[in-house]
Amino acid sequence: MRTVELVLDDTLDATVRDLWRMLHVAGLRSLATHTHPSNRPHITLAVAASLETLPPVRLPVPVRLGPVRMLGRALVRDADSPRLRELQAEVWRALDAENPLHTPDVWAPHVSLALNMPETQRAGALALLTGIPAISGEAVGVRSYDTETRTVTDQGDFPAVRGRGRPPTATQIP
Repeated sequence: MRTVELVLDDTLDATVRDLWRMLHVAGLRSLATHTHPSNRPHITLAVAASLETLPPVRLPVPVRLGPVRMLGRALVRDADSPRLRELQAEVWRALDAENPLHTPDVWAPHVSLALNMPETQRAGALALLTGIPAISGEAVGVRSYDTETRTVTDQGDFPAVRGRGRPPTATQIP
């Protein structure tokens, strides 16, 4: 399976990483401790078996990071903008996407702060991050993570774009 993810500008990226650190310093679950090389703040638009039909994504995309909340067992920060929602619907229509949580009418745009948060930590995490101000910025890059090969690929190397003469350059993740 392949994801289509937007990566954030330096300011939004640093803001999310600061929240990761705040949670970690408070002794709460956080993505700050996730050392996988692919770990960086991002917004997942869709998951599909192939990216062959994905057209180039025009960047930048405005993004507003809003409140923190629980989304299932994940602690997330909401991410939204009209253009972000339009883009996600375009990507969904272009791909043979499989995850029903990514259908445009159901999709909940967010950036993850902690995954599989224990129930005993949820109230503390929400209290710690309540009242953080919203911040606006942009998504400035597109990447994909391949769950089978464990590689991250940048948009310029997606099949639909590669025909312009760029050789593929996926990054192997150990």
